[in-house]
Amino acid sequence: MHLAYPAVLAVLLFCTGLYGVLARRNAILVLMSVELMLNAVNLNLVAFDVWLRDTLHAGQALTLFTIAIAAAEIGIGLAIVLMVYRNRGTSDIDKLRDNAETAGADDAPGPDEKAEATA
Repeated sequence: MHLAYPAVLAVLLFCTGLYGVLARRNAILVLMSVELMLNAVNLNLVAFDVWLRDTLHAGQALTLFTIAIAAAEIGIGLAIVLMVYRNRGTSDIDKLRDNAETAGADDAPGPDEKAEATA
């Protein structure tokens, strides 16, 4: 097996995931794109492990750790997205960022309020 085939596939998967992270506005689709990028890395790890004929199979062992971390990441990420959706009613990243910026500006005391609080 040539190393080029899985490497090209991994590059295509990684680029697709990168496009999904940069272009998507839905938080769940961004999490799916991150998982796609992690799977591209896993494919490269296994391909290079086979190509190097490593007797310890370090690439495959590292892939198992990456899969475990990815499972924990998607579980925590989905829990956060669900709680944000319940509280704010949307999972659109741009709207959440706009809400955070306006909420921070409304909650901060103005210069007159700071003077009154210190007096």
